[in-house]
Order: sequence, then C-alpha cells, then structure tokens
Amino acid sequence: MNFKIIVDSCCDLTDEIRNKFDISTAPLSIDIGDKHFVDDENLDREALLAEMRNHNQAPKTASPGPGRFLDLYKKYENIFVVTLSKELSATYQNAVLAKNMLVEESENKFIKVFNSFSASVGETMIAYKLGELIESGLKKGEIIEKTEEYIAGMQTLFVLDSLDNLIKAGRMGKLKGKIASFFNIKPVLGATPEGTITLVDKARGSKRAIRKLVDKIGEKGEKLEEKVLGIAHCNALEKAEYIKKQAAQKYNFRKIIIVETAGISTVYANEGGIVIAF
Repeated sequence: MNFKIIVDSCCDLTDEIRNKFDISTAPLSIDIGDKHFVDDENLDREALLAEMRNHNQAPKTASPGPGRFLDLYKKYENIFVVTLSKELSATYQNAVLAKNMLVEESENKFIKVFNSFSASVGETMIAYKLGELIESGLKKGEIIEKTEEYIAGMQTLFVLDSLDNLIKAGRMGKLKGKIASFFNIKPVLGATPEGTITLVDKARGSKRAIRKLVDKIGEKGEKLEEKVLGIAHCNALEKAEYIKKQAAQKYNFRKIIIVETAGISTVYANEGGIVIAF
C-alpha cells in the first residue's frame, strides 16, 4: 500500500529527506508589521530575521486553514500527517477538521493526523520515523502503533541565543528576561509530555548551555543506538556541527541529521537557536 506523508512548515526538512520520503508541506504564515511571509520554499529567511530584529512586537504566526489541508488530502488515498503541538498552534485542529470533512465524503480515504507534542526538528524526526516504517512495508495499524510509541518517548530540547522573541511574545517576563540577558544566562528548554515549553536547565554563556544540552541527551535518552538524532539550527551551523561531533563521541545514535530552521522554527528559535530531538 502506498502512503503519503504531509507535514506543516514547522517541520524542518532538507531536500534529501523531503525527496527520500516524498513529504509535502502545508505552510504556515508570519506577519511582522506590514510584512507578510508565507513559510514555503520561497521564503527569504534572512529578510524574515531582519524584520524580526527591526520590530519591537512579536511576529504573529497563523496556521494553515483546513482548506490548505483539504487541497493536499484530495490528491492521495492513504495519508499520514504530522503537525505542531496542538498546545502551540491551531494546525493540528485544522488538519483534523479537514480530515473529518473529507472522510464524510469518501469512506475509502485513510487519514491519520499525529500531534507531534513538539515542533521544529521534533516534527522532522516523527516524519523520518514514519518514512522508515512505510519503507519497511508495515501495515497502517502497525505504523500508527509504532509512531505513537515513538512520539511518547521522544525528547525535544533547545537552547536560544536570544530571548527577544520569548519576551516579546510574553512567554518570559521583561524584567526576568533582561536580568537573564544581562548576566548572559542561557536557558536549556524542552517540551513537556503535553507539548508545552518548560525550563530544563540553565547555564551562563552559550558554550556552557550547549554542553549541558549534549549532557541532557545522556540523562534523558534511552536505547539511543536505535534512534536518529535530529539537530535544527538557525544560522548556527558551527554549534550544530559541535553537537553532532560530541553526540557521536558520547552516544551511539545510528544516525545524526542536521537541518536548517524554516520560517516558523526561525520565529521560535531566533538567530543562533538550536533545537534537538531524538
């Protein structure tokens, strides 16, 4: 049976991964002042970053409407969908709404929507897992079971070089954020089981925070020899390569993948941000 994988644009992909597993994307959008960005293959990420630096207000992001998903769903018969955590975006709800609308019209249509309980490279790792399960020839029920097990055990961690967007978006108090910035405190953040953001640790300085991030892999990871480590970066390839090197030395991942952040992940991570998932 042929299966199609659809993701939203917070799923950071390389061309290699997209082509290998034939992944299609429903784009979110971003508004900063009077500038509108569609998070698709034509996005100018440097222009997005420039607008973010030049505005005091947080960027406003919008999920793909049900129509975006419907257009994609109509092209395929058997579909797996991976979305942003439903605690962070309406994307999951819109993907499910589109599914319900279409399944009523076509009983033969199969669509399974997975809430990633994550974002960025967390979504990437789920899509990658789905691709491998499909390639292995498993039936849909087995693919769903193994993917849900993977999501339940997945860890997502990140270190932000800039707290600006967290402060602008109200996720961190201005005073607290300014104190952290003044003393060069870098938070190590992670995803909760419910798909929200939580403080995992903190360090003084970016280098120490990245080292703590690598250490957290050993503290939180299980059966790493069976897993792929995904690393997403926003104009921080040197950090990503350092994490890849350290993780390869300390742990036994079967594969390590580096991807660049697309538009939505860039809004969350900001310049210099790093996100890992495994």
